[in-house]
Amino acid sequence: MDPWIIALVAVSALLHLAWNVRLKTAGDPLRAATIGMLAGCVGIVPVGVAVWWSQGRPSLPPEGIALGVTSGVVEAAYFILLAAAYRRGDLSVVYPVARGTAPLLAVLIGVGVLGERLGVAGFLGVIALLAGFLLLQRPWRAIALARTGGAGARKAAGDSAILFALATGVMIATYSAIDRVGTRQIDVFTYAAILWVTCAVVLVAWVAFIAGGDLLRYGPEASRRAAVGGVLTLGAYLCILVALSVAPLSGVAPLRESATVFAAAWGSVRMGEASDPREAARRIGASVLIVGGALLLAVGS
Repeated sequence: MDPWIIALVAVSALLHLAWNVRLKTAGDPLRAATIGMLAGCVGIVPVGVAVWWSQGRPSLPPEGIALGVTSGVVEAAYFILLAAAYRRGDLSVVYPVARGTAPLLAVLIGVGVLGERLGVAGFLGVIALLAGFLLLQRPWRAIALARTGGAGARKAAGDSAILFALATGVMIATYSAIDRVGTRQIDVFTYAAILWVTCAVVLVAWVAFIAGGDLLRYGPEASRRAAVGGVLTLGAYLCILVALSVAPLSGVAPLRESATVFAAAWGSVRMGEASDPREAARRIGASVLIVGGALLLAVGS
């Protein structure tokens, strides 16, 4: 990929990490995500309309609109699952699991469905990603402890945060594949406006009728932080949409996960999630493997 695309994706990764730190520390990640997406709508809708108008108000292909709407629904599901994971688990575990799962699925879709190809570096990247994922989760440890009936084993084996994080990764891979196709049919900004409005509507409906929340009672300071986070994630997503409009999915999606190691370090050290320095080193080391695998996938795409 061209250097400017790599730089664009790197900026997106840092903005996305800042947004996730805000979600994890929000107290109510789902309501924070909903307010953030509403704030994003205020920014992206006028831009999307202006770009469409400046282009002579071209007819938007129904397929492109449908892809934008579908991606918005999947994005809403992503936030619902991610919020559930953050309520149950650490940033330094949830973020790498979710972001590390997505590249493997994205590559599978890119290669198997979209006809993209991986070289030797790409296959080595898959191996590194799997190794990092296993080092982070250590499933053999949970299985061994489960056989002894230890309480720690039951907690490790039944940690629902991991399941929600894995499901979040599936959503990331799904909307990445949809956006890869959708941004080739509609201008990036107009497509983002369709996606953002759809996601915000679904989240508001979910909070109001399913989760039983009240956005008006979230508090002014928390709402302000969530709104700023929404602007951060909007910037991150626009960077990715631009990259997807000119680069292959199997290169963009893995490189996007470069923030994983920073999330592991921030959560383990700054937020005190690791019980000791050795545990922090394990989490960060596993994330380095995940990032290394992502970079290899990007190089090999």
